[in-house]
Amino acid sequence: IERSSASVSAWTRIGFSEGAGTCNTPRTYTFADNSPVAEACSYRLKQVDRNGDFRYSTCVEMSKQLTRTFELGQNYPNPFNPTTEIKFSVQTAGRVRLAVYNTLGQEMATLFNGDRLASGVYYYSLQTNGTTEIKKMLLMR
Repeated sequence: IERSSASVSAWTRIGFSEGAGTCNTPRTYTFADNSPVAEACSYRLKQVDRNGDFRYSTCVEMSKQLTRTFELGQNYPNPFNPTTEIKFSVQTAGRVRLAVYNTLGQEMATLFNGDRLASGVYYYSLQTNGTTEIKKMLLMR
């Protein structure tokens, strides 16, 4: 897991999560960045294969600015292929979880990238401090 901020253009490794290897069932990985961040920053995942090859995920931008409302925006563009933007705001500081589900309710991804998903309807959920909101989106290939 890597982080970059507006004032520092370089990416810094801030954590590691052991992968499950090649498998046919969806896996969920989570990571909490508990270090203080004074400004907006971006996160990305670096996936390293056993042979040393690697690739980066789509960047996710976060801002420390808190608002007075809990809001989950509609993804844009919708339909999308393969990336989309999801904006949200929360009332108080705390753990925030944004996850993507298929129509069967199976969790498909966090830190979402649609490269590996089939065309279809998906739902995304924002959970924080006991509040949850869900929206629908459409992936078209």
